[in-house]
Amino acid sequence: MSISKRPNASRADGMTPHRPALRKVLGRFGFFALAFGSMIGVGWVTSIGSWLEQAGPGGAVLAFVVGGAVMLCIGLCYAELTPMLPVAGGEVAYAYKAFGTFKAFLVGWALAFGYVSISGFEAISIGRVLSFLIPSIDRWPLYEFAGSTIFASHLILAVLCTAGITWINWIGARSAARLQVWLTILFVVTTLIFVVAGFGTGKLANLEPVFAAGDAGIGALAGLLAVMVTIPFWFVGFDTIPQAAEEASGAVKPRMLALLIVGSIAAAVAFYVLLIVSVSMLGPWQDLAGTDLPAAHAFEAAFKSPWLRDLVLIAALLGLFTSWNGFFLAGSRVVFALGRGRIIPASFGETHARHGTPHRAILLVGGLTLLAPLLGRDALLALVNAGSLCIALAFFGVSLSLLRLRRDYPQLERPFRLHAAPLVAGTAAAGSLLMIAAMVMPGSPAALSWPHEHIVLMVMLGVGGLLWMAAASGRNAISEEARDGLILDEID
Repeated sequence: MSISKRPNASRADGMTPHRPALRKVLGRFGFFALAFGSMIGVGWVTSIGSWLEQAGPGGAVLAFVVGGAVMLCIGLCYAELTPMLPVAGGEVAYAYKAFGTFKAFLVGWALAFGYVSISGFEAISIGRVLSFLIPSIDRWPLYEFAGSTIFASHLILAVLCTAGITWINWIGARSAARLQVWLTILFVVTTLIFVVAGFGTGKLANLEPVFAAGDAGIGALAGLLAVMVTIPFWFVGFDTIPQAAEEASGAVKPRMLALLIVGSIAAAVAFYVLLIVSVSMLGPWQDLAGTDLPAAHAFEAAFKSPWLRDLVLIAALLGLFTSWNGFFLAGSRVVFALGRGRIIPASFGETHARHGTPHRAILLVGGLTLLAPLLGRDALLALVNAGSLCIALAFFGVSLSLLRLRRDYPQLERPFRLHAAPLVAGTAAAGSLLMIAAMVMPGSPAALSWPHEHIVLMVMLGVGGLLWMAAASGRNAISEEARDGLILDEID
């Protein structure tokens, strides 16, 4: 790959710093499993009740279709950018090439923290899901926080699982990809069993009224909006492909990365729509809205079968680990890219001498993940909403990056060239901006709540600010051309 240097780049006054490289070990199915497995996750089993309560089955489906269309526009932006700049932490490279160092940091850190918030969500969810399968797991209460009890057993479980995910990613992307592939296969097979059962025995009458407000008035619109602004959280995952693009094996051509991004988004839209409809058909959806783990409750009530309930929970556990593994890998690659480019301390951009993995970046993601279980179950929604805002900010930055790179660097090789790029990127930017506005505007039904979601954002800003300041001397010690080499790989 050869990348033309920025016109105003200065010549380096010495040797370009050594550029740590990642091993090229990921195949096509590994990439698809990474993206799709990250998107489906466990959130549906804990959150489908709130989707139905806020918007009803029709509103929830519409929110996911409309939100999925916006995600597809964003995904198409990635589809052009990823094979054009197939380097680790893709968004960092796109924003850096388009707008420079500081904006690359803003986009990269927002995305990294979005990934970490999802990783924290999974660390909390593991105890919650297992407590329904094995109620006796709720042992040794330690303290109360925000109305929920924090059990020592849940913290131990979160620590053990986080350590396991950290170790798998520490020893190599090949191991993480193999785990992802098998978990994704098991998840799809398990999910198909109960989704088919839901369509086979459910009743369309149970879907009425299709909107939570009973009509298409302002109440239904507010509910639709409340679900739709969380869509970045539920669909984020296709962008794990650009994070690991540098690790693609020789059998994966750059254009294939673009097709995998688009295909994984389409598969996730189909999954969420089928899930919402099949669960809602099993009984009056109003009865499910206020229950814990409503998908599991719906199948148990409809079939009078605890084993179907447990099958849903097993699928949730499989989805939890596919999502957790995928986002953990992706988050570490964004941190690695920021470190390798000397945007944050360079130690985060180093690779392990034996395994070739970004080990310090992996440890940072693992350490931040462990903070979430200390906040208890009520932190789940805060992590969803704050993470959605961070991810929407990153998506907005990617959309603008495509527009700028189209204008300023038309000569760059584009293995996948997006048709009507200004329209698609403009739609992606507008959709991202509307989601951001809905979450930050006072009085919005989807506005971030005080204090939990604001605390999560303040932690994000605080940690990011410390990393930015800690890297000041190293960041200023290299020329812009040298940083081009570190982030973009090669300079003409």
